[in-house]
Amino acid sequence: MSAPAPVPDRTVLRRLAAEPAVMLAAGRALLLQVAHPKVAQGVADHSDLRNRPLDRLLGTLDFLAIVAFGTPEEAERMGRAIRRMHDRITGPGYSGNDPDLQVWVNATLIDAALYVYRDVLRSPDGDLAASYIDQARYVADVLGCPPGAQPADEEAFGRYMDGMIATLEVSDTGRAVMREVLWAPRLRPLWPAMALFRFVTTGLLPPRVRDQYGLPWGPRRERLLWLLLRTGASGYRLVPGRLRRAGVPLYLWASRRRIGRKARRYAAARSAANV
Repeated sequence: MSAPAPVPDRTVLRRLAAEPAVMLAAGRALLLQVAHPKVAQGVADHSDLRNRPLDRLLGTLDFLAIVAFGTPEEAERMGRAIRRMHDRITGPGYSGNDPDLQVWVNATLIDAALYVYRDVLRSPDGDLAASYIDQARYVADVLGCPPGAQPADEEAFGRYMDGMIATLEVSDTGRAVMREVLWAPRLRPLWPAMALFRFVTTGLLPPRVRDQYGLPWGPRRERLLWLLLRTGASGYRLVPGRLRRAGVPLYLWASRRRIGRKARRYAAARSAANV
């Protein structure tokens, strides 16, 4: 069993995790993840996006809530549970515990938060990006990612992301997962929200990745997207930070509750299997 991940200063990690606006790039992060063929295959083989389209998103948010705002003991328990789950996520050429895939998935989450903070909200950066990248490595550390596997600093992180985006080749499986995410049949009653989600997600993707997914885009859509984002950001910045982040206790409570339900279902299933 791997040793518990050392708990870093989480001040900046918590600061960005508490910003609701970061969710604007949730779709960007997810589609960058499945632009990696091995991640896409793992999601296709071991997730039920068609019938449970929100499970992966909620699972990721719950994990991030515990890692950012929970106790170190909760984070370690969560990490052990996910490592056990990842032990079963295997297939031709991929493993849920592959350090390279852990690094990539965590990098997309870091990238998404910084993209919103710097490019959408245009918030003053200073040393925030460097501190956030340093602290957010803890997310993959909790999953057992080997020491030294993640980019060491902001410059290395930038090189890593640029290199990955320049070389990713979206597979047919990745495109199928993308369609399940952006056109989730179970979420049709929410079609106005889903239409906005598709529009924002498509526009925030790196052009090379967007083109490989076959998602249409052009100058008029680009102008409309950034008009909406800049207008929204102007209003968002008028809301005091303490009010924007007031939902964190509820967010953490809901995450703990969902995690508890999943743990009880898993324990019941194991007990039934052993009868």
